[in-house]
Parts: sequence; structure tokens; C-alpha cells
Amino acid sequence: MWLIFLGIQPKILFEDKLMNKNVGGIDRIGRIVIGLLVLVAGGAILAEVWELGVVAGAVAVLLGVILLVTGTTQKCPINEAAGINTNE
Repeated sequence: MWLIFLGIQPKILFEDKLMNKNVGGIDRIGRIVIGLLVLVAGGAILAEVWELGVVAGAVAVLLGVILLVTGTTQKCPINEAAGINTNE
């Protein structure tokens, strides 16, 4: 934030390091749908609807959030590192 006060645009500093979209098509839809399902299941576990424990619920919620974020933003750091691009 202090960079903006100095008149420096952070995007200009890191423009070469911005991640390109690399998630698309069925991969994107699958991440969003499965992410929602896992997130709901994790919430049910944390609400003790299913007796699987707090750790299992927290892991499920975290995994669901990761899938939702990578699906909606169409950017996945693991795909980037592996050189995978499913974006048409």
C-alpha cells in the first residue's frame, strides 16, 4: 500500500510475474462444482451433521475454497508450475 503513496504502481513492478489464465472448459466447471460440493460437505462436518471430526471438516472446507478460487479466477499455480493449460 505504501508504494501507491510513493507514486509507484505495484502492477508495473510485478507485471512480468502476473499469472496467466490456465484453467478453462471442463476443468473449470469441474473445479467449481466439486469445490461447492466439498465446501458444503466440510460445512456439514464442522456443524457435526457428519461425525468425522473437526480436522476433516477444516480440510474439506480448505480444499473446497481452493477449488472454487482456482475455478472462478481461472488461475492455478500448480498448473502453472507443471506447464498445464486447459484454457481454450
